[in-house]
Amino acid sequence: MSPPYALIIAGGQGQRLGGVRKADLKVGGRRLIDRVATALGPVAPPLLVATGHGTLALPPDAVGVPDLNDTLGGPLAGLAAAVDWLAEHGVADGLIVSSAVDTPFLPTDFVAVLTAALESHAAVYAQWGDEFYPPHALWRLSAIATLPARVRAGTAPKSLKALLREIDAVAQDWQALSAFNPFENLNTLADLVRLGQRARALPGGIRDNSHRLSAIRAWQSKTSSLHGPRCRKTAHECDPR
Repeated sequence: MSPPYALIIAGGQGQRLGGVRKADLKVGGRRLIDRVATALGPVAPPLLVATGHGTLALPPDAVGVPDLNDTLGGPLAGLAAAVDWLAEHGVADGLIVSSAVDTPFLPTDFVAVLTAALESHAAVYAQWGDEFYPPHALWRLSAIATLPARVRAGTAPKSLKALLREIDAVAQDWQALSAFNPFENLNTLADLVRLGQRARALPGGIRDNSHRLSAIRAWQSKTSSLHGPRCRKTAHECDPR
């Protein structure tokens, strides 16, 4: 079987991190975007990166795909942009795997496990117990071929979760495959510190992000009084990027 195309969803503006783009943050001495690209392993070229409406320093041989319009953002907009790019380059069939950029411990067997679990389904997405992660999924391009047109027409679902409900999608639970949740993601300063500590406990872990930590703390101290209670849903429901 041919390897799937791959998409790293990296268009978020890091609003809860003072505007720091998550892709550029380092965990274990490596940028998040580079960690995810490595974990994805061999995929059909080029590696696609959803950049939203900004720009990023991309991994080697990667191509940035901006959102199609300003009316819909989040991971679904990134997936639509990737499907649109592939269609423009003559690719309308096969598979595409997606992953959020803020997942520093994405399993190195992520693509292989999802491919085995897909069977005849339209999509398969990652789950850890009661937590599920729609951005971490493997999709049949034929099942989502109309997504770009629906985004442009304003008729697309509002989230990947809603899209998965529309099609024949199944979950792949990683609890039996990993000693910890490999899809824990980075949304806040506390997450950055905690995930950095985990990385430092692994061989070769180093300290990093000191300059960004100071900037984020300063920003949070200025804006904490302007925000209401923190979201208590799953991370991807709170911040869909």
